[in-house]
Amino acid sequence: MAVRAELLEKIRTVEPYVPGEQPQEQVVKLNTNENPYPPARGVKTALDSLDPADFRLYPDPASSVLVQALAENYGVGEDQIFVGVGSDDVLSLCFLTFFNSSKPVLFPDITYSFYKVWAELYRIPYVCPSLDSGFRIRREDYYRENGGIIFPNPNAPTAIYEELDFIEDILRHNRDSIVIVDEAYVDFAGRSAMELIGKYDNLIVTQTFSKSRSMAGMRIGYAVSNPDLIRCLNDVKYSFNSYTMSRAALICGAAAVKDQEYFENNIRKIVETREWFKEELAALGFEFTDSRANFLFVRHPAYDAGQLFEELKEARIYVRHWNDEKIRQYLRITVGTKGEMEKLLDFLREKAGK
Repeated sequence: MAVRAELLEKIRTVEPYVPGEQPQEQVVKLNTNENPYPPARGVKTALDSLDPADFRLYPDPASSVLVQALAENYGVGEDQIFVGVGSDDVLSLCFLTFFNSSKPVLFPDITYSFYKVWAELYRIPYVCPSLDSGFRIRREDYYRENGGIIFPNPNAPTAIYEELDFIEDILRHNRDSIVIVDEAYVDFAGRSAMELIGKYDNLIVTQTFSKSRSMAGMRIGYAVSNPDLIRCLNDVKYSFNSYTMSRAALICGAAAVKDQEYFENNIRKIVETREWFKEELAALGFEFTDSRANFLFVRHPAYDAGQLFEELKEARIYVRHWNDEKIRQYLRITVGTKGEMEKLLDFLREKAGK
C-alpha cells in the first residue's frame, strides 16, 4: 500500500549521504580510505578477554576506559574528551549541539558530503564557500558573519592539509563562533589543531579510529575541546542515547591507543607507500594534489575519470568517483599495501601501453 500524499507532506525527508561501495567479493579495495593493515596486537588480546556473559549488561555510559586512555595519550583532562560511534556520530552531535543560530554555518563547497546532509537534516542554514582553483580553502571566505564553521584538515576528497597558522587565523577571525576541525586524516599529514585548544575556547577537534588506527569496523570517534563544550556535547548525548559505545568498542579502543609504536609504524608505512605511488603516477602522466592523507586525488588529461573508474571496477579494482561538476574528472584512490598499489599500477601501465 502506498503512503498517502497527506502523510508524506508531514515526513521529514533528506538527500542521504552515499557511502563508498562495500563489495562482498575479493577485490583490490581502494575506495573507502580504510587502513590496509590490521589493528594493534592488543586489540585481539582485548577481544579475547571479553566475557560474552557481560553483554547482558549495558556498557559504561561515560565510556571511562576509552576516555581515560585518550586523555592520557593526548595529555589533556578526561573532561576534555567526548567519544562516539565513529566520528560521524560525534560530528552529527556537534551539529545538533553547537549550530543553533539563524546565521549560516560555513563549510567548503568541495568537502565531506555528510556536512550538507546533517545541516539539511537538522534544518541548519549553511553556505559553502568555493575552494580556489588549486582546491584550497580561502581563509578570507571565513571572515564573514556565521553560525559556526567546520572543515576537514586534510580536506576530503582533495587531500590538502593546511598548517596550524591557517587554522589559527580562522579561529582569530571567529571568536564568537564554534569552529570544528575534522581531523580524520591528520595522522598522515602533520601537526594537529589540538595544540590550539588551550588558546581558543571556540575550538573543537574531532578524530577517528577508522583510518590511522585500522578500526573502521569498530566505529570509534572522539572530540577534544575545553571542558565546557565537552559537557554540552555529553548533555545532548545523554538526552539522545546514553549508551552509544559498545563494551567491545570501549575496551578495544583503549587497547589500540596504548600501542604507540605499532601506530607510528603503520603511519610510516602508509606515508612511504603514498609518496612512492605519487612518483609512479606522475611517470604515467597523472596529475594530483599534494596529498597529505591516506589517499590521493588524481586526474589524467587523456582519460575520462568516469570511464576509467568503470574500467577499474571491471578489473576488480575499486576507487572512488563523484559525478560532481567540479571534480568529475578526478578519482580518489586510497593508499593500500604496496602489493595492492602495484596491481593498480599494472592496470594503468597496460592501459598506457607501457
